[in-house]
Amino acid sequence: MESGKSASRGAGGRKGGERKKSVTKSVKAGLQFPVGRLARFLKKGRYSQRTGTGAPVYLAAVLEYLAAEVLELAGNAARDNKKNRINPRHVLLAVRNDEELGKLLQGVTIASGGVLPNINPVLLPKKIASSDAEKGPKASKSPKKA
Repeated sequence: MESGKSASRGAGGRKGGERKKSVTKSVKAGLQFPVGRLARFLKKGRYSQRTGTGAPVYLAAVLEYLAAEVLELAGNAARDNKKNRINPRHVLLAVRNDEELGKLLQGVTIASGGVLPNINPVLLPKKIASSDAEKGPKASKSPKKA
């Protein structure tokens, strides 16, 4: 055996030499969400006997898209409220004001989110006609009872 060859052996011999830098599945897929971890969860969860190699990549892409969508809308809600930080209230406003996300998260309760501002029109004071307003200040104080 030559001494020069043993130093540059690769996977078979594994004596030494330069180790190739590992590239994660997430980097290969161009995603931020952990593809390897999702693959592990899919296997451990026993959702099926076998899991394809593309399944965790697709799942990670979908989850990343949903997270980005919710965060963008919540960031807009925070900016509307003159805040720099997203809190649960902003997430709730973002989700409930978006038709598709609202449908997806219909039965979901967001902790510390509150409710959408909504007053039933029946409860609002009735608009007074212009002729009644001219009569005097009494007409504008309270709505007439039916």
